[in-house]
Amino acid sequence: MRKIHICHITTVHKDGDVRIFHKMCCSLAKDASFQVSCILPNVENRTVENVRIVSFNAEIENRRKRISEAGKKALSTALKLKADIYHLHDPELLRIALKLKKKTNSVVVFDSHEDVPQQILDKFWIPSYQRRLISWAYSRYQRFVCARIDGVISVTPIICQKFKTYQKNVELVANFPDLSELEGYEKSSFSRTICYVGGIFKTRGIIELIKAIENIDVRLLLAGTFESDELEAEVRSLPGWGKAVFYGHVGRNEIVKILKKSEIGIVTLYPTSSYLEAYPIKMFEYMAMKNAVLASDFPIWRSIVEGADCGELVNPLEVEEITGKLKDMLDNPDKTRAQGANGEVVARQTYQWSREYEKLKAFYLRLINHPK
Repeated sequence: MRKIHICHITTVHKDGDVRIFHKMCCSLAKDASFQVSCILPNVENRTVENVRIVSFNAEIENRRKRISEAGKKALSTALKLKADIYHLHDPELLRIALKLKKKTNSVVVFDSHEDVPQQILDKFWIPSYQRRLISWAYSRYQRFVCARIDGVISVTPIICQKFKTYQKNVELVANFPDLSELEGYEKSSFSRTICYVGGIFKTRGIIELIKAIENIDVRLLLAGTFESDELEAEVRSLPGWGKAVFYGHVGRNEIVKILKKSEIGIVTLYPTSSYLEAYPIKMFEYMAMKNAVLASDFPIWRSIVEGADCGELVNPLEVEEITGKLKDMLDNPDKTRAQGANGEVVARQTYQWSREYEKLKAFYLRLINHPK
């Protein structure tokens, strides 16, 4: 039987992106039903784990040029592959979605990794007086395009519900961790070690976290890339920085080692419009590795943390509250270890990629068998 050719396309995400390549593409490529390609700019053409990686040359460092030019080149490359399903991962690729549909008559799917209209309201590089107008305009355009393609995938129930108001084929494929990467193990004696893994932005609470640990007996394992040199300089100047071990950007194997060394995973993001409705993958990775969670007290996160009894919640803007919660968790190792164990059980039952992959596969097959 002929394999179904699925082509993933991105102009924004990096080569080897965890969600796009490692989870979606590699999972699909292991299935005998599928042939898998991944189009992205300025990389080496090659095949990795049965995924054909197809490159095109484009200017991507300049945001304006990337938006205006990279999409056109991605479209030209995609047309040559003659795939059965095209899976678009970036908002700017909506510009090519209808052209791709018209010229190929293939299934076209948009994957909304975030609530983009809400996220635009938080973009620091957009002048504040323009954000609401741009958010409104993008929302109208997204609605126009997504109502005319074959389906939409997104990462949280709230975002999916918004798409369902104008697109009948919507699937929730959450960005939960691939537990095959996070092998089970037993923690050794309790250590006063916490961790934060991910992009290091002001809005993700790095300044408050460093201030909070200043007067606590604790070690912070910090892995990720600062959003700017200015922020890094500001954080390094704080007295609490002496409690941090900074790894910079690290690969998946090193992340697992960091999680194994830690007792508490930090996810104290600011209450921005985009974070309030997000499912941060780091929270579920912490849980899967038996780390208790210290998280922002957002309604959607509260349901996860309290539902699993896997950690504590704080106001991420209140340094003293973060300090108090951390100290209490570190001073009560039995309770914290129990929370970590609770989180692992729930993560392995519910918050894992293998379940999401089965939903993705079923969604593809439903669209192929019942096209618009």
